[in-house]
Amino acid sequence: MQRIQFGQNMVCKFILAFLLSVNCVIAFGQKDAFVIYNSKGRKVSLNKMKNGLLEQSFIFFGEFHDNPISHWLELEITKDLYSEHGNRLKLGFEMFEQDQQSLLNDLISGVIDNKNFNDSCRLWSNYSTDYEPIVQFAKQNDIFCLASNIPRAYASRLFKRGRTSLDSLSDIEKSYMAPLDFIVDTTLSQYAALLEMGSHMGSAINFVEAQAIKDATMAYFLLKNWNNDEVFLHFNGAYHTDFYQGIIWYLLNENEDISLATISTVTQDDTGKLEKEHYGKADYIICVDNDMTKTH
Repeated sequence: MQRIQFGQNMVCKFILAFLLSVNCVIAFGQKDAFVIYNSKGRKVSLNKMKNGLLEQSFIFFGEFHDNPISHWLELEITKDLYSEHGNRLKLGFEMFEQDQQSLLNDLISGVIDNKNFNDSCRLWSNYSTDYEPIVQFAKQNDIFCLASNIPRAYASRLFKRGRTSLDSLSDIEKSYMAPLDFIVDTTLSQYAALLEMGSHMGSAINFVEAQAIKDATMAYFLLKNWNNDEVFLHFNGAYHTDFYQGIIWYLLNENEDISLATISTVTQDDTGKLEKEHYGKADYIICVDNDMTKTH
């Protein structure tokens, strides 16, 4: 009888501890690190988002450069798309500039090792934590990686001295960017906001064109390196593709029949409901808690 009484006491203690833990959860509440929404603000699962990306020719992952959720999901999606498409998959990076393409090619093909690449390439400060895992996955699986961006020095030159300042560049230097007759539609909301911001700097149009040449260049090299049976996953700051503008505007201006999907990243104090200002930013919107740690 004593053994039975002891067992009953242990069960009672276990139940009490469990109820207390449940009460603690209810009292403190649950807080999601991130929630995924569609363009209309409805919650979607990670698997539903992944499945929605599988049939697209271009997928643009609009990240916050210092957000660990963005970078974790980028690697996850890369792996899933590779499982589906194999070497039909290509990766594009805003984080690498076109004059670095040969170095990137040499790294992926094994001509140079990681140390030589890191020593020779202009890398973002968060490369080792945020982008290197994707590049290493590409290297292991021989996935083509595109350095899609214009060299920063030329975008800076345009901002400081205007578009005509690029005319004197050599043919090789010009080959690292979109053709210099690229159009800038300042009625697009993203560029209109930059135009307003730039009006306080004394060089508004240069400010907008310095942004636009990045978007035009990324679109130009994506199309140049894509075949109809391939899939391109491109990583870029969310601003470059939010509201289907920026890179996407230039891409569709050249080929309006391309199938694509977009992802954006936003942060909120409460991830439980997407704020109206974020509706329509992308096909899938990753809403991350404001308290999430930063990678740099």
